[in-house]
Amino acid sequence: MVCKESEQLEEFVEIAKQFTEQGKVANYIPALGRANKNDLSIAIYDKEKCISAGDIEKKFTLQSISKVIALALALMDRGEEYVFERVGMEPTGDPFNSISKLETSIPSKPLNPMINAGALAVTNMINGDTKEEKLGRLLALVHDMTNNTDISYSEEVAHSEYETSHLNRSLSYFMKQHGIINGDIEELIDLYTKQCAIEVNCLDLSRIGAVFAWDGVDPQTGRRIIPLHISRICKTFMVTCGMYNASGEFAIKIGVPAKSGVSGGILSAVPQRMGIGLFGPALDEKGNSVAGIKLLEMLSKRYNLSMF
Repeated sequence: MVCKESEQLEEFVEIAKQFTEQGKVANYIPALGRANKNDLSIAIYDKEKCISAGDIEKKFTLQSISKVIALALALMDRGEEYVFERVGMEPTGDPFNSISKLETSIPSKPLNPMINAGALAVTNMINGDTKEEKLGRLLALVHDMTNNTDISYSEEVAHSEYETSHLNRSLSYFMKQHGIINGDIEELIDLYTKQCAIEVNCLDLSRIGAVFAWDGVDPQTGRRIIPLHISRICKTFMVTCGMYNASGEFAIKIGVPAKSGVSGGILSAVPQRMGIGLFGPALDEKGNSVAGIKLLEMLSKRYNLSMF
């Protein structure tokens, strides 16, 4: 049965690859601009097996996928009341890096943790006396979720993003003015760019998805990594805000909690069934993997994955 599923997955990947020509790599971050837009790979992890297609060992950076993991850690550190006093819970139809809602909302706080402003505020909440300690704690959670202690971050990508993070600096200074964040902005930007530059492969990502799929429990060991209610909060944000301002369409067509990143990664957690890790760096105009979304759409229809 596994062989048959693997063969079908390979077929789906080949079909979805045809759509890579419609996308572009994220060349506004120089280090990401060198990706091969025709790459497409996927790993699907459940309690019993992992099936995959494509080069699942190829590493890529989490980018915005890291927002979900940072949110889980901040909630564990600070609690819901503290976090959501400073960051909202509502979806937005604006681009992920928009500043406009910060200027027009009262109080002036980010609408949700999945847009850049909200993610910066959340990262600022992670406990630690130094940015190194905060990053170490975030990496420790990633190590726990993936069962892979070799995971670190790409210094090249982190430096490339740090040098070009002018808009994120603006968002951060605006929020500091309004009391949403505190501390040194350059230290926050340094931490945030390293967070986004954490490197994984599709198998690692599928294991992270599996932990969320099983409500914060490692399905292989039965060990609880994230509290149940926090895991559910994270999955809810993945449904409502995880695919930027294409989240509504994604929910209708595919119907599973997911979070994308501009490196081309997509993390998906199918409740009580599987975690999915996908990499396809050719992006659509919303910043989501073109071929990745087509692949997930085919899988959702074939295996009835939608939770709705």
